[in-house]
Amino acid sequence: MEKMIFDDKNFVKELNVKLQQGGVVCYVTDTVWGVGCLPDCEKGVENIYELKNRDRSKPLILMSDRVDYLLPYVKNIPENAQELMEKYFPGALTLIFEKSDKTPDFVTSFKNTVGIRVPANPVFKRLCESIEGHVLATTSANLSHQPPALNYSQAVSFVGSRVDYVFEDYSFECQGLASTVALAVDNNIKVLRQGEIIIN
Repeated sequence: MEKMIFDDKNFVKELNVKLQQGGVVCYVTDTVWGVGCLPDCEKGVENIYELKNRDRSKPLILMSDRVDYLLPYVKNIPENAQELMEKYFPGALTLIFEKSDKTPDFVTSFKNTVGIRVPANPVFKRLCESIEGHVLATTSANLSHQPPALNYSQAVSFVGSRVDYVFEDYSFECQGLASTVALAVDNNIKVLRQGEIIIN
């Protein structure tokens, strides 16, 4: 694999300091490009809402390179949802669960649920491996009511001046189709947005 910026230990240290101070980063995933910050950093979350001009009633989701890092943020995982995670994580599926006390209200717009996802993209994986906690509070890289960025040049154009870093995709491009979103509460799986993954 081509050497990435995350191989630079000095940069990784700088990145973590910036994120702890409320920094926002932009990156490729397997679906579309995203922007993210540390989930426990209220300033970072506020910065995301401001840079996108995003409605505060719309929550962010949590993403990581491994589901193990996301599980502490949720509770009451139904068996059928566990089966979906085993089948489709990493991949283009966002599952919404009851949130745990670890998930801040400012991430979820004071809702009692939170969405989690594990993207299947090597660059995103390296990013998560490099940051403390390995989890990002995230949403798509675009201004509200505009299409999400689908490549590096669009990411720079849409949000480059509004975030701290836009990371290259190193030729690991996104597929351009949003993830399937499903609510997994009380043993029911309800598809809220149909994406690449079809859930029967």
